[in-house]
Amino acid sequence: MMFRLPRWFGAVLLLLAVALPAWSTQRALLVGVSELVNQPQALWLQAPRNDVTLMREVLLKQGFGAAEITVLADGVSGAALPDAQRIHEALGRLLEQSKSGDFVLLYFSGHGTRLRDAGKRYQEPDGLAENFLARDVRGTVGTDAALAGGVRDVDFDGWVQAFLARNVFVWSVFDTCSATSMTRGATATPATAEGPQQDEVRWRGVRAAQLRSVAGEPPASTLVAPAARATARARYVAFFASESHQVTPELRLPRQSRNARPQGLLTWAVAEALQRRPATWRELFDGVLAVYPPVIDELAQRFPTRELPSPVAEGNLDAPLFENSAGALSTRPVWRAQRAGGVLTLAIGQLDGLVPQQPVRVLATLEDGTVRAAPAQLSQLGLGHAQVGLPDSLRELSASTLWRISPLAEPSSLALRVLAEAPLPAGLSLEYPASILATDARAQADVRWVDLGAAGQRLEVLSPDLGGANASAVIADAAAARRRLETLARLKWFGRLQALASGAQFDGFEARFEVWQGDRLVRGEAAQRADTGPLPLRAGERAVLSVRNGSGQSLNLVIVGIDAGGTVRPVYPGDLGETNRFEQGTREQPAAKRFELPWFDAPGSRLLVLAAPAAAYSGPRLFGAGPQQDAISDFRVRGQLRAEEQRQVFAAMVRWGGGDAATAR
Repeated sequence: MMFRLPRWFGAVLLLLAVALPAWSTQRALLVGVSELVNQPQALWLQAPRNDVTLMREVLLKQGFGAAEITVLADGVSGAALPDAQRIHEALGRLLEQSKSGDFVLLYFSGHGTRLRDAGKRYQEPDGLAENFLARDVRGTVGTDAALAGGVRDVDFDGWVQAFLARNVFVWSVFDTCSATSMTRGATATPATAEGPQQDEVRWRGVRAAQLRSVAGEPPASTLVAPAARATARARYVAFFASESHQVTPELRLPRQSRNARPQGLLTWAVAEALQRRPATWRELFDGVLAVYPPVIDELAQRFPTRELPSPVAEGNLDAPLFENSAGALSTRPVWRAQRAGGVLTLAIGQLDGLVPQQPVRVLATLEDGTVRAAPAQLSQLGLGHAQVGLPDSLRELSASTLWRISPLAEPSSLALRVLAEAPLPAGLSLEYPASILATDARAQADVRWVDLGAAGQRLEVLSPDLGGANASAVIADAAAARRRLETLARLKWFGRLQALASGAQFDGFEARFEVWQGDRLVRGEAAQRADTGPLPLRAGERAVLSVRNGSGQSLNLVIVGIDAGGTVRPVYPGDLGETNRFEQGTREQPAAKRFELPWFDAPGSRLLVLAAPAAAYSGPRLFGAGPQQDAISDFRVRGQLRAEEQRQVFAAMVRWGGGDAATAR
């Protein structure tokens, strides 16, 4: 007997096939280079082969298919060797397999180095470029050239862009580093094993001068990623084992365990943090940072003259873990806290958008990933630190608990107060702590909003801090009016930042405005800590901001502007996918960079420069003034790990003076 389906059933199946998206795929490329076959064995490592094995185990537990994990590593059964050519070929195959909606992990464990690369379009503040050393690295070729057998940072960036152009979410992990001695000219420290054989520590990162050039046909060093259109990094996250001037260790982990084996510290920390079932990349990175202190404290005792590594993260950290999503999972900023008795301490404060007695939510993550929460209130607050009394309901939790604090709402005292007879427009998109509140008191209002019906909307600025009292404009387009309100709200917060940091001292940091005509520097002047402006531009001249860091510390740096048309202009970081960690420099060898400001050429343009020393083992800190992308409207500010009684800060709000020097304010 033959069973016949009704005709409509086939139509339903066809509709379902059209309506339902194809299943996305999670893939990974794991590269571990332990042996540099053309280099002295003193430069070889032990842990990368263990790192890729551990990462593969972790990914399988996260639901990755075994067939979707490619491993290139020496000393790993069944894995291809991690030569430069094979690495690029594997990246090419991975790109060819990837389709819109997929997720890709690009993981690299091994040695890193830095050298001058004249071919780079984007020059680092210290003038150097990062290279990952493939198994067949042979040393430099000529002057200001890439390594033969090295994989350049610009090539990695090109591959990331190629994946992003296909709507693939990319997570990059680099358990490698750069050599301090090379970047700052200090006395060379060996990249060999230190300590007793049964518990030795090896340091990842060599100076380019340590690499031996080998006769014969060199490995390909000019393999580059395929050309791809520039894509906003809304689907991108990266973890780095150290800052650019630091080295990172491999040692036997977990400590004091019979089953310990050599592992890269970042890799082991990622595996440990995933056991708490984090929901976002920020939660995962916070978990990584929480694992570091005990190991770092031990290493500091054993190697007191070394600067130990501080991991760095960048990208859309609030996106959900292991998914292809550009939307932020969290709706409020979440800052790490440290417990001391009945007090939780945060290394963030007024500069991050907190106000006295602010209501917050305390989040406690247990070892099994369970999260408990309770309300609380700020008890102490400074520019860069805050304290919260531990709620009674959470006091019995163990010392292994991870603590975080989230504000319950944007502070009303920082909000743009709008006097409006009609409801404010829908769809306002602001990053914390900027916000907009309606008010019915003209004396308290910053802006008056009048709906003119078909004629549009009239915005009247009432606060002199926002560009002059009683300035008004009629805006016909509702979307443009909404953007103008958002700009004014951000401008109010920028002004608050500048006022908070007014008069702060920050030795070794300098921000100067330079006026250039072609390749010739015409004049320059310091960006003062006040609402002042540079000299007016003349015909053919352009404005450039020059930043120099000779403080001896890495910085959290934010540079953002608002042009004469009211558009927010991110300068540093340039987009959400870039870290705002500005490189360390000294007075003798400062880290420096110039930023072109092509929009800073009309009256009304403003620029905010805010810098503070970066605390070790901390996440990104953007002070509520970082770049915003439309795809991530809920991007939030995050804070530091450790509090300090006093923080050095530099802040300047600069307004372009226009054609009349007397109008500069």
